[in-house]
Amino acid sequence: MSSTNRGTDRNKFDYYVTPQKDIVNFLEAFKRNHNDLENVKNVLDPSAGGDQNNEMSYPEAIKKVYFNWNVETLDIRTDSRAKHKGIDYLKRNISEILPDYKPDIIFTNPPFNLAMDFIKKALNEVRTDGYVIMLLRLNFLGSKDRNKWLKNNMPHEIYVHSKRMSFTKNGGTDSVEYAHFVWKKGSKSNTKLFLLDYK
Repeated sequence: MSSTNRGTDRNKFDYYVTPQKDIVNFLEAFKRNHNDLENVKNVLDPSAGGDQNNEMSYPEAIKKVYFNWNVETLDIRTDSRAKHKGIDYLKRNISEILPDYKPDIIFTNPPFNLAMDFIKKALNEVRTDGYVIMLLRLNFLGSKDRNKWLKNNMPHEIYVHSKRMSFTKNGGTDSVEYAHFVWKKGSKSNTKLFLLDYK
């Protein structure tokens, strides 16, 4: 999702390795703000990533905070470490792939140019009162194209990463600020904003 090194072959699927430490930082804050997470059983990462040199970021980060969540993984790339490879999430119903699986949470870093499609589909597939969590650029809120939809579907919570995230091995960052956006299916409450602390 980072805008660093756009256009290279490696990133033809908009694939960038999300830093696990930033996901863990979010998850720890999310856990402090919710007392219903003990009821979570099934989590879906529909853009799980990973390759021969990198772990899948979200499933591995989840293990460090929630040991009992069952995380199912999909990815469009055939070189991904996902359990279900070569699957375009936007073109398949989750019930076709996992017929007895109802996600409590759908949680990923989607390709930015397809983020709206991912969010809408995930909100349709997650259980009632379930969570859809997406890592997005903070300027996701500023688009005219998304304005009407967002007015009727504002996130339940937004967790802003106050330190710029690095998607490269050399630790470099771009000029983009990121946040984990949280939707709770069926909730129409006012959006809560959290600024994540960094040690």
